[in-house]
Amino acid sequence: MQVQQIMQRNVAIADPNMTVRDIARRMRADNIGSLPVGEHDRLIGMVTDRDIVMRGVATDRAPGNIAVREVMSEGISYCFEDDDAQAAAQIMSKHQVRRLPILNRDKRLVGVVALADLGRCEVGAARDALQGISEATDQERRQMHSN
Repeated sequence: MQVQQIMQRNVAIADPNMTVRDIARRMRADNIGSLPVGEHDRLIGMVTDRDIVMRGVATDRAPGNIAVREVMSEGISYCFEDDDAQAAAQIMSKHQVRRLPILNRDKRLVGVVALADLGRCEVGAARDALQGISEATDQERRQMHSN
């Protein structure tokens, strides 16, 4: 099954100049934990609720004054709309992400695949992705063993 058959097509895109407060409110309203960030018709990053906390709130700066571009993650994992759903699951597992931007071959954002989307169509793909996403990182393992 191709990714385009299961992806969510109506995707909100964050402007990199929006404030962290505005993005957090949009995430709350849409009940999501991440948003793609786009500029000049190109995907330039992803902003997650964790990015907001770790790079925004934890810095003691007022969220109304921090631009999304200051907290977003720039290393973007993605796949193409004509890729197989299993390929999307592998990327999600490898990079430990629950939502994956989907691009067309012109590298324009056309959708997002969430772990739940994989679960509705490909039991094996969802299981593989969840296993990788849930796996502790090396740093987390070291912290668990040092306690």
